[in-house]
Amino acid sequence: MPRLFTALEIPSAIVQSMAMLRGGLPGARWVEPENYHLTLRFIGDVDDTLAEEIADLLSKVERPAFDLWIDGLDSFGGNKPRVVVAAVPPTAELIELQADHERIMQRVGLEPERKYKPHITLARLRDTSSRQVADFLSVKQPFRSPPFSVSRFVLYSSRASVGGGPYVVEAQYPLVA
Repeated sequence: MPRLFTALEIPSAIVQSMAMLRGGLPGARWVEPENYHLTLRFIGDVDDTLAEEIADLLSKVERPAFDLWIDGLDSFGGNKPRVVVAAVPPTAELIELQADHERIMQRVGLEPERKYKPHITLARLRDTSSRQVADFLSVKQPFRSPPFSVSRFVLYSSRASVGGGPYVVEAQYPLVA
């Protein structure tokens, strides 16, 4: 039974610059740079029949290519931070693409996801104080990337593991040039 999600890949130059942020935060389990991605929709564990249906429906998504960029660092979890992320602005093109994925997943019977907040997970945290995270973020800010072109999205599979990955591209879907 595959565990699936849809995502955007991150160009290698941007991956390298994000990888330079690793370290200096107690309790952080850093995501391996080759596993950096921008999730569009987590699908979860599905049987092969549903996986094939989802893959087929995703092939019908028609959206134009667009540009994205990273605009700062953040953490999720408030007073008990869980992750450190690279923030991605919710551009209209990104939100529309993600909404297409959300509609498809609901059409096949999956529960709606919580409000979408685009980000790239850099580290998962364990027993890291909000003060430690705030100090880390203040030292590493401002972090911004140049714009990069998004010309496709992918369907990834993963195996159950601590911290995610390794991820395998199961299918790729071009955006309209």
